[in-house]
Amino acid sequence: MTEVIYQNINTSEYLNINSKPVHIKEQLEIKIVDNSFLPGAKDDDWFAHSALPALKLIEKERPGEIKSFLSIGSGPGLDVLASAEVFGSKKLALTDLQENVVKSGVQNIKSNLLEPEKIEVNGYSGDLFEPLRSKANSNENQRFDIIYENLPNVPLPDNKDINKSRSSTAFLEKRNEKIPREVKDALLDLHYLAIQQVHEFLNKNGALISLISGVIPIDTIKSIEKYIDGVKIDILYYNWNIQTSFYSVINTYAKQEEQGYGPFIFYRENDLKKAFEGVSDNESGKKALDIEKSLADKRLTATEALKLLNQGENVGYTITILKTTINN
Repeated sequence: MTEVIYQNINTSEYLNINSKPVHIKEQLEIKIVDNSFLPGAKDDDWFAHSALPALKLIEKERPGEIKSFLSIGSGPGLDVLASAEVFGSKKLALTDLQENVVKSGVQNIKSNLLEPEKIEVNGYSGDLFEPLRSKANSNENQRFDIIYENLPNVPLPDNKDINKSRSSTAFLEKRNEKIPREVKDALLDLHYLAIQQVHEFLNKNGALISLISGVIPIDTIKSIEKYIDGVKIDILYYNWNIQTSFYSVINTYAKQEEQGYGPFIFYRENDLKKAFEGVSDNESGKKALDIEKSLADKRLTATEALKLLNQGENVGYTITILKTTINN
């Protein structure tokens, strides 16, 4: 039986703005089909909590310049709608693995834009960038000013089907591509592949924005840069969070640690609050390494974090937003 959920979202609250939206409706009605990513409450929604502030920094730096936006693995298209409001882009697109998710996401976007007839909206079903690739000539690939991805990094359990329920939103299948051991051990496979391929799909001066759970050390995340020629990776934004679904997240990482992956890093909530106190959005990326260093003696493994959580203590982790650009 197909599961369909409808969410009504107040745009001003979701975007944390004081004025009426000018590109999307004040009240969004989002249809979420089976297989699609299910957005959480605002503080538990990774896009709203961490990616959105990062995109606002880009708009502040390059006002009015972002004419096209693509989300890889978007799900219901809420991230595309939010970005449409932030950037005012005239070309919007999303991808996802399942065709029914893509169709629903495109419809969500069109039905919640104030002037859909003035905006080009496209959806593509398939793996990573493959559905956007021109079979005839790579110069004819679809290209964008900003591409956003928050791809899953936990391996699919043997007893799960990637096409069943919402498995594809949280897990990734085994990959055949050659990926450096350091990257693979950190479960960064899909982020690595997105960064490796993105040069074929960015406009000049474009950027890939990647949201990566900070359970992985910054140096490990940044190590991707040394394996891929011609890219520059900067930390655009750095934040922390605790999710209501956190038990399953920590438990999954603890199991991965047992299998030799990691390290995966967690912290007590109070330690994170202290480390980030007084840090503004603008300076968070530049201070990320210093913040991580200040937390060095507060680190918890996933196994330790799971134990504390079972004892009733709040545990959290950092979130890293990367900005990848292509060296000209």
